[in-house]
Amino acid sequence: MGETAGRAARGPRCIALVGPYLSGKTTLLEAILARCGAIARQGRIGDRNTVGDSSPEARAHAMSVELNAASATFIDETFTFIDCPGSIEFAEEARNALAACDAAVVVTEADDKKVPALQLILKQLDELGVPRLIFVNKIDRSEETLLDVLTYMQPASSRPLVLRQVPIWRDGIAHGFVDLALERAFVYREHAASEMIEMPADMLAREKEARFAMMEKLADFDDELMEQLLSDIEPPRDRVFADLSRELREGLITPVLFGSAENGNGILRLLKALRHEAPGVAETAARLGLTGKEPGAVAQVMKTIHTAHGGKLSLARILRGEIADGAVVHGADGHDARIAGLFTLMGSEAKKIASAPVGSTVALGRLEGVATGETLATAKAPKQLLARRRTPPVYGLAIAVPDRKDEVKLTGAVAKLIEEDPSLSLDHNVETHEMVLWGQGEIHLRVALERLLSKFGVTAKASPRHVAYRETIRKGTQVRGRHKKQSGGHGQFGDVVVEIEPRARGEGFSFTDTITGGVVPKQYIPAVEAGVREYLHQGPRGFPVIDVQVNLSDGSYHTVDSSEMAFKTAARLAMTEGMPQCQPVLLEPIAAVDIHVPSDATARVNQIVSGRRGQLLGFDARDGWPGWDTVKAYMPESEIGNLIVDLRSATAGVGTFTWSHDHLAELTGRLAEQVMTARKAEAA
Repeated sequence: MGETAGRAARGPRCIALVGPYLSGKTTLLEAILARCGAIARQGRIGDRNTVGDSSPEARAHAMSVELNAASATFIDETFTFIDCPGSIEFAEEARNALAACDAAVVVTEADDKKVPALQLILKQLDELGVPRLIFVNKIDRSEETLLDVLTYMQPASSRPLVLRQVPIWRDGIAHGFVDLALERAFVYREHAASEMIEMPADMLAREKEARFAMMEKLADFDDELMEQLLSDIEPPRDRVFADLSRELREGLITPVLFGSAENGNGILRLLKALRHEAPGVAETAARLGLTGKEPGAVAQVMKTIHTAHGGKLSLARILRGEIADGAVVHGADGHDARIAGLFTLMGSEAKKIASAPVGSTVALGRLEGVATGETLATAKAPKQLLARRRTPPVYGLAIAVPDRKDEVKLTGAVAKLIEEDPSLSLDHNVETHEMVLWGQGEIHLRVALERLLSKFGVTAKASPRHVAYRETIRKGTQVRGRHKKQSGGHGQFGDVVVEIEPRARGEGFSFTDTITGGVVPKQYIPAVEAGVREYLHQGPRGFPVIDVQVNLSDGSYHTVDSSEMAFKTAARLAMTEGMPQCQPVLLEPIAAVDIHVPSDATARVNQIVSGRRGQLLGFDARDGWPGWDTVKAYMPESEIGNLIVDLRSATAGVGTFTWSHDHLAELTGRLAEQVMTARKAEAA
């Protein structure tokens, strides 16, 4: 009776599968679903028949590019597994889902090259306070001992890694394992439950040593257990399991299991650990800040999905109460929406249901105005449980449609993409007359463009974005501009003398006049300024002019033929003639850049920065990130365009950077000529 009540209190659980790129998360999901009987047979990534990664983009790139949800029942409990992408370019997908998950299974390989990527994921779990355990996958291919693996993985984890199993090796292959909590030995059976065997004689000493090491780590958080160990008293098995469960739920330890998802090995042991030790929805709700006294139901939106036939779906975790189809939900900002359809998801397949109890992970239909990461409630506007944030972009492309009349369709489709993936953003650059799609890397934007076509039927052409160059002058001049035209009746006459001078960088444009004697009537002086400003939109180098002083010092007028338009034209003529005489020079924007990379890649990154005309300012240890550095530099904005591609290549896919405009610097010589030639070609 007590166990049944405990299961009810936990409710259906939600477990995230996270891990570095190509660690085998989607394969693990398949193995779990097959072991639980949710699918008839385990699919394979190569055969393109998996529940996860079912989108055209995921299958085309042979990688996860969005999270996928699938549910299964193990023994007598329901689990929804959220398969999250491993690439850093899609990390925001995981963040929005992780907060509402009860625990995370971190899938990794016995490969020290994956440690920086593992550290990124563990840091994200730390920030969100999500309990986690590690599943070392592909043990059948490992050539390292588990102790060696834990040694190089531990610095990436803020929590002690606690080995739950030791492998039984035969001819260099993991043939089975010993469960250190149960003190029992098992041999693997492919795609079947492991078979319990008598403890091999050659494993007895190793098992005792490994079990004692496990209990020592548990005892760091249990004084009574520590006393028992010091007194050579064997603790009851129930106490060991209780400590494993409590310390996982409280985020004190990170248990480590292993197996082979492809062969279905280690799956049952993983599921049992989740069933007995992972927290339930009540603990997750408390972690997120719910008190338990909130009226009605509360849900957290994990993901927005736009489907071809079902419209918008909001994947959400029910944290309190029960939600029924047709219910009205309130957002944190007070807006309301009515649920039009309630569904469970199995990858890309949706099954309609009438209601969802607490703990369920379901898709809510057609909630317009509801965003990913938003908290919803049925009784009243709730507090926002997850801080909303925008991941700074690192890569941008100008996008356009072949026919301008389709631009509205393009912006509408991109808005839906951003709803699905908030780490995308669209910038309408007025100066360069471009729509720039920003994201987290080259593959990220490539997938976004593919989705524009596959989901919304919009073909967008992408090209490198333009850099907002400027120009200025090095010396001054004085020049006359005279506009005279006679065409019968009233003619046109304007005559001005202007003095053009450079100003200090950052001082901007200034217009003055020193007219005396009314040689240029006061009513025409604003027209002269307007003509000057109009010219400065595109100087002799083809770019906007900054930091110049123009003074109107002399001129003349005609009582009949002069007009505002004539003086505006005269001013433009004066600027057109005078500016080339002032030694015009091109200015390029320089950004302040902070580059975050593993320390062993710092030297390579310094070379990348120098090779892109960057000025290195120094580097230091990255605060709170053992084994990482932050490189500071000034870099031309034109060199930042595809910087992320080189950084990811040099850092096994984990390097990133932030940048902001800092100043403008003169650009001369061959590079300046190339910029001006390109501008002339575009204008032709």
